[in-house]
Amino acid sequence: MNQTVRNILLFIGAMVIMGVILATLNMQTVEHTDIASLSTKVEQGDVKSLVIRGDEVEATYQDDTKNIVVKEPGDSLSTVFKNYGVDPEKLRAIPTEIKEPSGFSYWASLIVPNLLPILLLLVVFWFFFRQVQGQNNRAMQFGQSAGHELPKDSKEKVTFNDVAGVKEAKYELEEIVDFLKNPEKFVKFGAKIPKGVLLMGTPGTGKTLLARAVAGEAGVPFYHISGSEFVEMFVGVGASRVRDLFARAKKTSPCILFIDEIDAVGRQRGSGLGGSHDEREQTLNQILVEMDGFEPNAGVIVIAATNRPDVLDPALLRPGRFDRRIVLDPPDIDDREAILKIHADNKPLSKSVSLRKLAERTPGFSGADLMNLMNEAAILAVRRNKTSIGPDELFESIEKVMLGPERRSRVMNEEERKTTAYHEIGHALVAHLLPHTDPVQKVSIISRGRAAGYTIKTPTQDRHMRRREEYLEDLAVMLGGYAAEKIIFGDITTGASSDMKSATQLARSMVTQWGMSKELGPRIYGEQEDMIFLGRNIHENRDYSEKIAEKIDKEIDDLINHGLDTATKIISENKTIMDRVSQKLLEVETMERDVFLESVQILSANPDNHPKEDKN
Repeated sequence: MNQTVRNILLFIGAMVIMGVILATLNMQTVEHTDIASLSTKVEQGDVKSLVIRGDEVEATYQDDTKNIVVKEPGDSLSTVFKNYGVDPEKLRAIPTEIKEPSGFSYWASLIVPNLLPILLLLVVFWFFFRQVQGQNNRAMQFGQSAGHELPKDSKEKVTFNDVAGVKEAKYELEEIVDFLKNPEKFVKFGAKIPKGVLLMGTPGTGKTLLARAVAGEAGVPFYHISGSEFVEMFVGVGASRVRDLFARAKKTSPCILFIDEIDAVGRQRGSGLGGSHDEREQTLNQILVEMDGFEPNAGVIVIAATNRPDVLDPALLRPGRFDRRIVLDPPDIDDREAILKIHADNKPLSKSVSLRKLAERTPGFSGADLMNLMNEAAILAVRRNKTSIGPDELFESIEKVMLGPERRSRVMNEEERKTTAYHEIGHALVAHLLPHTDPVQKVSIISRGRAAGYTIKTPTQDRHMRRREEYLEDLAVMLGGYAAEKIIFGDITTGASSDMKSATQLARSMVTQWGMSKELGPRIYGEQEDMIFLGRNIHENRDYSEKIAEKIDKEIDDLINHGLDTATKIISENKTIMDRVSQKLLEVETMERDVFLESVQILSANPDNHPKEDKN
């Protein structure tokens, strides 16, 4: 559409230019007059000189102005003036020059005014023809690869120094870079350069960033393309693009070829719609052949990234194709601190900011989340007209990344505010009193995202394994808001729907996936199957009987009821404390950890309540 509008505007512009040129040709800088007026001027002695060109007479007057007179063909100028009664002596006193028109100027005067519009039309048609021809050429190049080569001197060059954390992944990739720079020391030991490296990890863990760092460190040609760029609606185009891309890479070997989101074309064959002639499968077949087929592929290292390694075809993962598989885990607390330092380099942080505390408050954040956090904090500081980024902006940005922006425009009536306050204090109080839960960092009844209020709990250290008892306490915390509403108001609201969903999912996983059911024992029930084209777990293969299904439902109910009973007991025993803390929350709307602990410190005076120690 934009190209069509552009062509129409160019055509209109060409027509305007052509009209201006024609109008200019038709304009005469010398005025025309009649023979009688010229005769009068000659009689009066106002004519300075005369120039005769065929039937045209150019007269120059004493004031240097000029006129052109067209006389009758075949008559001389003297005869014409004699007919008008001009004194011959006065005519002879005027310098007169006779110029014969040249053949070129004569024919040009006849041809150019007629030929020029034709030439302009030809130029316009030639331009449109080139546009159409360009479209045809692009159609003929449809099967060529859309891979992009990254210049060695790129201004946005990334190195391993710009990547924090993922130490093992960087070590493996540094070895690849060393292989490209100094292949001789590896060849002495008979080592062959790896053909493929697969980067696997959850979104935001730095797969693409690591690939860019390899490009910056290696000093060799680097081609990058997305897996989706291979696939088109026409069968065979993807395979053709793969052949073209590898052909380009082989000409500049040694080099690196990076395929982002390879799961777009590398999904397991034979499991989706379309059969063996599916365009995606043909593209995958061509990638398999290019990486390890009959033709040698020396010097081209393929680096691919995906967050769905479970759906990739086994033939793609075998040795000889992707020889190395590198897993990128979410950053731990030390890695998060290092990532925050990198993203804080060009930002004016206040002296009171502790990146370590910020890393403690961001468990589960990926590198992309941390980058977004620092950017949101910078934007918030600018909006507040501050000279530096302080802790308030950073901690508020954590909540914005986790839950969304504040929605102060969402006005709740007094009853809703009171229900929300008791609901959130229910979560916080249960979490504070149980011994194995994460410490409460903040409680608020200010809406964020879809939540009317929220309670933030963060662990004091990174954990990779958890016990059954800890999950049981998590269930109690999740249902603390539900229990509080039921005890305080004698009824429940829709505000607990998200809590119940999370509790049900956790209880089901405990029973069916983690073997934490005392009744059913150490077994996994139900395997999740992937719909290849949708990429989501939408079907469960039930490998158990209806009798077992009833037991699973009963075990899930027992776990949820156990958590609800625990939460109900804690809230019932501390109802007075809950009333006081909820009223405080209604006044201030947001309670940080120190304010919350100060509000519930009376619990320590009652040994029967067994308050949990402060984990910080």
